[in-house]
Amino acid sequence: MKKRIRIKDIAAQAGVSSGTVDRILHNRGNVSEKARIAVEKVLKQVGYKPNIHLSGLSLKKTYKIIITTPHASHGEYWESIHKGIQEAIDQHESLNIKTTFLTYDQYNIYSCQNVFTQILILSPDAVIIGPTFKDETIDFANKLAEKNIPFTFVDSMVEGTSPLAFYSANHYICGYLMCKLLKSLIPESSDIGILQAIRIGDQSANTSILRRKGACDYLAETNFKNKIHNIQFSVYEAQKNEEKMKEFFFLHSNVKGVIVLNSRGNVVANFLEHNNIDDVKLVCVDLTKPNILALKDERINFLIDQNPDYQGYMAMKTLLEYLILQTKPKVENYLPLNIITKETIDLQLEFNFLKMI
Repeated sequence: MKKRIRIKDIAAQAGVSSGTVDRILHNRGNVSEKARIAVEKVLKQVGYKPNIHLSGLSLKKTYKIIITTPHASHGEYWESIHKGIQEAIDQHESLNIKTTFLTYDQYNIYSCQNVFTQILILSPDAVIIGPTFKDETIDFANKLAEKNIPFTFVDSMVEGTSPLAFYSANHYICGYLMCKLLKSLIPESSDIGILQAIRIGDQSANTSILRRKGACDYLAETNFKNKIHNIQFSVYEAQKNEEKMKEFFFLHSNVKGVIVLNSRGNVVANFLEHNNIDDVKLVCVDLTKPNILALKDERINFLIDQNPDYQGYMAMKTLLEYLILQTKPKVENYLPLNIITKETIDLQLEFNFLKMI
């Protein structure tokens, strides 16, 4: 099969940006003569043929797309999803895409409700949703469907909705896998702790609920005879977290392993280090900067990577292809879970899918 020539490949060979190639292909101006000559030379060499499906109408129309996810802090999980979304936008620079990021506090249900209400008022052409609160997301998604506004999910699928597509890890399997890994690290007689975040106005995130079920099902299937303890955590009360964890590990000295159901594994790792507790194993999720540091220092034993950048990229690409070409995608898209260790983390970080597309 002949390899598809990508705009990114042409840009690399011509020594210009992807945006410059895109402007030349669609005659949008603002390009130096030197760059134009270099690009046209490469186009001739590779025999590039433009996409005949992109009509003049599709190039002139403005597409209003809103992305709503939890706040994306630097070095955190949601920032990676946003980077993937931005890469898809950059690759379609010839289109008039007006994107708006409206983020909410993932630990506050009322923040989520307010943002969803705002989006319905704005009535965009399409929406990418990073869900946290199940009932609120179902209500929001159904209202989008009533308005014939297509939407895609990143991070998780929410039952009771009809997305154009979703791109996500399988969180049930993630929880199942986390417990399987943890059991391989701890003595048979050990108890296990499960840490999950407290959220204002709701008990848990959709992903945490699914991971917890997977973890508990694995323990039930393997006839785990010891105790499973809940560890509650609040992002708003760092001092109380410290006090609660001190009390927890004092009262439950037989807990020798903990799984953390959200991306805050480093919080537990830091606590254990500061309190000289060195016989508790940790299995956590997401390649955040603090988690990576804890993994390299062997304060976290395993990290599970969910390919967030690819999730974001595909969610946006799918929407654009649907809006422009009416291409109907595969709805269910579960991505691989990567088990990362101290020995493999640098290789994982070096392999960035955004460099490969």
